[in-house]
Amino acid sequence: MRMRNKPWAKPELEACNYFIQHPEIKKGKWLESFQSRQALGGGRGCGKNSFMAQAASVNREINYLAIDIEYKMLGVARRNISRVFEEKELPTDNILLTAYNIEKINEILDEQDTVDRIYINFCNPWPKKKHKKHRLTHPRQLTQYKNFLRDGGEIHFKTDDDELFEESIEYFRECFFDITYMTRDLHSSGYEPNIMTEHEKMFSEEGIKIKFLIAKRSFKNEE
Repeated sequence: MRMRNKPWAKPELEACNYFIQHPEIKKGKWLESFQSRQALGGGRGCGKNSFMAQAASVNREINYLAIDIEYKMLGVARRNISRVFEEKELPTDNILLTAYNIEKINEILDEQDTVDRIYINFCNPWPKKKHKKHRLTHPRQLTQYKNFLRDGGEIHFKTDDDELFEESIEYFRECFFDITYMTRDLHSSGYEPNIMTEHEKMFSEEGIKIKFLIAKRSFKNEE
């Protein structure tokens, strides 16, 4: 279901002190854009971002960069993040939002922007063969992530889509990632900690099992 237009989203984002309007100028400088230089995690296709709000409010020692192409989605994300941080009386100093096409991620991040972890939650499965190259787990994308994902850095991937999950396993292996954890039924797996997303809750209530894996980058595998 497509989200309705949110005319308030762009003005609210432009007034937000943790929204970056021109991410291109931050390329190579993201780590110094946060108040503290610490581990950096990134959310791709961040959606409404209740996940990122919870993660950033709990893991204060980690900086989070949330990216989505749509202002209306980021507007809802900003409201969710602000609500959670206000409830916990925390400063929003370890989270940044920006709008950009993730398929062109290398236009805004490079090897100076060392990322420890990438979260890909319930991305578009692009089921048609001719569209699969747009998947956020496709080798074309994984190769781009390697420009800034550190040695030992992880990609955490969740989906409800069986075909996307099975084919993504092969994508990760093809690109020399080590799959260090995998389950085809996350909520019965005992995996902790798990922060639920909006889509995760919705699909689970419909009886759809959540697929999840952790893929680790290893320079040794790429030699």
